[in-house]
Amino acid sequence: MAKLYFRYSAMNAGKSTALLQVAHNYGEHGRAVWIYTSALDDRFGVGIVTSRLGPRRRATTFDDATDFYAEIAGAGEDLACVLVDEAQFLTPEQVRQLHRVAHVLGVPVICYGIRSDFLGEPFPGSAYLLTLADSVEELKTVCACGKKATMNVRIDERGKRITEGAQIAIEGDARYIQQCGACFYADALR
Repeated sequence: MAKLYFRYSAMNAGKSTALLQVAHNYGEHGRAVWIYTSALDDRFGVGIVTSRLGPRRRATTFDDATDFYAEIAGAGEDLACVLVDEAQFLTPEQVRQLHRVAHVLGVPVICYGIRSDFLGEPFPGSAYLLTLADSVEELKTVCACGKKATMNVRIDERGKRITEGAQIAIEGDARYIQQCGACFYADALR
């Protein structure tokens, strides 16, 4: 039985690396995999899933208008798996489409993303993935203090925390770090 999986973490935990490893493993067995990434994420080029460790792979981009169910159902290709990077940018309807892909078309779907933004607010796509995914797994990373990081913080060029702005900021000088809950709240009070 195919499932919808959500593998989440704070920033810098290796989500894209894990996705690329899964794609590689399927490819080693000659199995077809579709990789999607958000059109919003152009840090390493549009339609490229890249790990900070170096590996990269071309992907199909998605935006708010993408109908995953229609694309995958109409492909006529024998897909072994669908992989989605930057899954926090999915719309609630797209999460439902991917859930249907797994349960109606029988194609496993593995989504990788973060749960919350730099203010601790949930991304709608992540909230729906946490609700609909058949399997939820946390990938772990650490805060500068050594505790498990669960939060994301946007910082400026001087490393100072930014506490207002648009929920999504990828291009330009947008930088992020991961923090544990204690450091997230302690830094917010400074």
